[in-house]
Parts: sequence; C-alpha cells; structure tokens
Amino acid sequence: MNRRDPRAERAAMIVAVTPRLRLDRTHRGGARTAQAAVTETGPAPIRLTDPAFLIAAVVEAPGGALTRHDRQVIGAARLLAGNAGGVLLIAPGAVEAAGAAGADRFMALGVTGYDPACLARRVARAITDHAPRHVLFPETADGGDLARRVAALCGCDLFAGAESLTTHQAVRPTGAGRQEIRAAPPWLISLAPDRIAPYRGRPHEVESLPHPEIEPVSGATMAAEPLAADAATIPLDQAPLVIAAGNGVTDFAGFLDLARALGATPGASRVVCDAGALPRAMQVGASGTVLNAECYIALGISGAPQHLQGIGTVEHIVAINTDLHAAIIARAGLAIIADAQAVMAALRRML
Repeated sequence: MNRRDPRAERAAMIVAVTPRLRLDRTHRGGARTAQAAVTETGPAPIRLTDPAFLIAAVVEAPGGALTRHDRQVIGAARLLAGNAGGVLLIAPGAVEAAGAAGADRFMALGVTGYDPACLARRVARAITDHAPRHVLFPETADGGDLARRVAALCGCDLFAGAESLTTHQAVRPTGAGRQEIRAAPPWLISLAPDRIAPYRGRPHEVESLPHPEIEPVSGATMAAEPLAADAATIPLDQAPLVIAAGNGVTDFAGFLDLARALGATPGASRVVCDAGALPRAMQVGASGTVLNAECYIALGISGAPQHLQGIGTVEHIVAINTDLHAAIIARAGLAIIADAQAVMAALRRML
C-alpha cells in the first residue's frame, strides 16, 4: 500500500527556517540535511495557578476518551472562562488529553459501571464544594439525564439544549424550533451537539483535584451492565463506526465479513445500491442516510457531492482509493492510495 503525505514532502523541501521559508522545487535532496538540524518543539502549555473563577465541564468520556461532544462542552467552558477563569473538567474516571482539550483542573469522580444516582450526587457535591460560575453538560441521553438529576439535587433550574452560548447570552429553541429563549448564561447549562467549536488553542497544564466523598446510599438500581449491540443492527445515523463499499469493491460478502470483524455498521455508496449489490437502507449520502459517526471508512468510493454531504459531520474519515485525486481523498484524515479489494484482504488477515 502506497501512502502519500504531502506535509512530509513539503517539509523535506524546506531549505531555510529563518528568517523566511524557502522551498527547493528541484528535489535535489539538499534540503533534508538542513531540515534534520531543526528541532521542532510544541508550544509550552498554559499554566493557570490561581484562576479568578472556575467553569465546570461535566463530560461522559467513555473508556477514558473525550467524545466530539465532550470536547465541544470543554470548548464552551473555555469560552466562558476567558483568560482569567479556569476550566474544571469533571468525569466519571480518568481522561486522556484533558490539557489539550482546554482544561486547567481535572476531577475523576471514581464512579464505575452504570450508577447514575451516585454519579449525580458526586457531581452535585463537587460543584457545591468548588462553586464554579457555570456548569456545562452535554445534551445527550446520559449527559442530559445527569444534568437533570444534578439540577434536582441542587434545587436549580437547568437551561437545557443550548444552541448558542456567549459570556453574555445563552440561546435555546422552543416551540418545536419556531421560537427561541434568550437569557443571561445560568448556572446549569446543557449544550446541544455540534453548536460550539472545541478548543483549538495551546494546551493547558492540568492540576488534578481529589474527588468528593459522599455517604453511601442504597439506590433502586441493584445491578446494571452495558450490553454490546450488534453493529449490523444499529441505524446508520446512530452508528459510531461506519464502513462503506463503493464502486471499487467487488467482493461484497468479504466486505460484510470485514464489517463484522471490525464491529462496524456497513454502508454503501449510491452506485452500489443502484446496482442492487447492497440494500437501499445502507446508502450513505444526502439522498440516503446522513451520518453522525465518529469514524467513517470509505472503500473504493470516489466522493460524489451528495456523498460528501452525507458525511459532513463525521470527525475521522479513512479513504481507500486508487485515485489520488478523488474528492474523498481531500476530505479524508487518512488516505490510502491502493486497491480497496487488496486492503480488505489485508485487514481481514490482520483481524
């Protein structure tokens, strides 16, 4: 599999770093020595020793990884904190890359498994102890439930499903989206997905805080554990990982086997569905299903405009195509220039 990284090719052509970059378009190779002598260091993290106030961001972080919605909540908290305030990140357990997401303080509540009542009591105790100016939640099935439990425990109103947020105003829809409610940002806010951009600035140095101690209370939940769903039965618009077959795929039985091995929900391009190779319900695109996945793997799909519209909000896209200039290659975060059938066979062998 041949992979092309334009950034590495450009870096190899840099002759001088200061005072101005110059590229060697002759490809004589003399730039490599000069470039190797340059040591690149990342930006120094921002350290906030004594913030004037705190903005709390309560996230889900399944498996210790921040979701796209989690990072948007932290980005909103960073927006409200400004330069003087600090962001307190609160999660059920340990979290990766909290500083890169914009957090200054981190608190792991030490809650394992499914215990929403205990989690809500710990969050309520944490925000009572640290008195943040605002507390933000993701408006998801679990995040919205937690926000409402915390609001009930604290005896405060929740501004649910905010779609716009600034330091002066919070906006949410009402009346089936025909009207808006505008108010000064209240204490408890839940944010709708894909409305606030995540933090993209310099990383922050994170200070860990101890989780609050609460008295054990016997709840109504005796035992609970998550049940793994069959990825093939998850609707495309709800699937976190989708793999789709395009015109470059001929072995559709092998494609479905690969999807099962990856635990991905299978999809297809319009060309494949029009040919009857896969059912119409699998079609990805503006004329099929619009995805909201974390990751999308496109096998042999060129990327027609209506297909690209259907993957507009997907965070990570992997494109496998023999055409270097296909539209899907420009959209992808990782592009593999190879035959989709060969890559499918290699992946099945690896799995």
